[in-house]
Amino acid sequence: MEETRQLESSIDRLLNEEKQMRLAENVAGTRKAATEILKLCFEAKDWKLLNEQILNLSKKRGQLKQAVQSMVQQAMQYIDQTPDVETRVGLIKTLNNVSAGKIYVEIERARLTKKLAKIKEEQGLIAEAADLIQEVAVETFGAMAKTEKIAFILEQVRLCLDRQDFVRAQILSRKINPRVFDADTKKEEKKPKEGENMVEEAPADIPTLLELKRIYYELMIRYYSHNNEYLEICRSYKAIYDIPSVKENSEQWIPVLRKICWFLALAPHDPMQSSLLNATLEDKNLSEIPDFKMLLKQIVTMEVIQWTSLWNKLKDEFEKEKSMIGGSLGDKAGEDLKLRIIEHNILVVSKYYSRITLKRLAELLCLTTEEAEKHLSEMVVSKALIAKIDRPSSVICFQIVKDSNEVLNSWATNLEKLLDLVEKSCHQIHKETMVHKAALRA
Repeated sequence: MEETRQLESSIDRLLNEEKQMRLAENVAGTRKAATEILKLCFEAKDWKLLNEQILNLSKKRGQLKQAVQSMVQQAMQYIDQTPDVETRVGLIKTLNNVSAGKIYVEIERARLTKKLAKIKEEQGLIAEAADLIQEVAVETFGAMAKTEKIAFILEQVRLCLDRQDFVRAQILSRKINPRVFDADTKKEEKKPKEGENMVEEAPADIPTLLELKRIYYELMIRYYSHNNEYLEICRSYKAIYDIPSVKENSEQWIPVLRKICWFLALAPHDPMQSSLLNATLEDKNLSEIPDFKMLLKQIVTMEVIQWTSLWNKLKDEFEKEKSMIGGSLGDKAGEDLKLRIIEHNILVVSKYYSRITLKRLAELLCLTTEEAEKHLSEMVVSKALIAKIDRPSSVICFQIVKDSNEVLNSWATNLEKLLDLVEKSCHQIHKETMVHKAALRA
């Protein structure tokens, strides 16, 4: 009781002092008095009184911004020293109420919301944690450090992915421009001009820009894996592979390069996939994993691939991926790989044949005629190639039907080429004749 009386009298004395300083607009004095009151409550371990005093002081008429900011910052140091979760949540909610709508403590409010979301996540309330953290739009905070902003948005994306909200995760991920990770960190930061907001330093627990780059692409891999967007997954792994810390450590880059090769093989054929494929084949590190180099070379080479022999070589490697960085390639990966090999083989056949029977195509693809027709039809629908099937005679034509103008133009071009060749031949004959005549006269 004696200690309680002493605490109350000390607080009353400091409240009077705070009032005098506040009315006199003495920033340093008001700040000192307000923080001393909070310190006394904390030392007495009276958490209920601490919450009351924070609310009381923040609602005082004409309360100075600097005093509120100092109070919030000081009270935030006490959060980790609370005796239980309930008290911690109570203190965070009190500080959130105080900082709501106040632009000068927006960074502190964001950090408090992040802490509260983490507590909710630990309690298993992922949906509630995701809703809480999404309320804060850190991209508008001018005074927050770039790395802290990125880390906060990535936390929002992660919680959305954890609750299977893929649409919102994509919207949030677009707030980060991937080019920001390629910025030169060694460059000196520009000093702010007079009147500009000072950018605060990021807390010590915030990862570096390159660490954030890896986290960002790992989250994007999770997002793209949901819809089996193999090419985008491959590009994300390529970005991770290009991080200097990954390239320096063979234990890290070998699993990532394996994933790049797998997803290149799984991605549908298009110009971007072809470009990435050729760029990967030029990588010297690929010689460390010969089976994958063989796989990519087979895809690039315009020859029919025998699926059974290829799968027998790569089946063990495919199973190994489950225990490596990034986990398994997905539930449909095996089926999709077979489909890509079939598509590759059809493209090869279309290059070498202008007309072929359906039966012969099925033999080359090691499929039944029904399956061969189905895969060919799907490729024609997706505009991967041009073909027509004459079903009564079971003949496939890969040639484009030309109209009369195109036929005439091609004939005219061929005639022009022929006449050029005749002219060149006549010139050469005339030249040889003149040389021989000159030699005979001599």
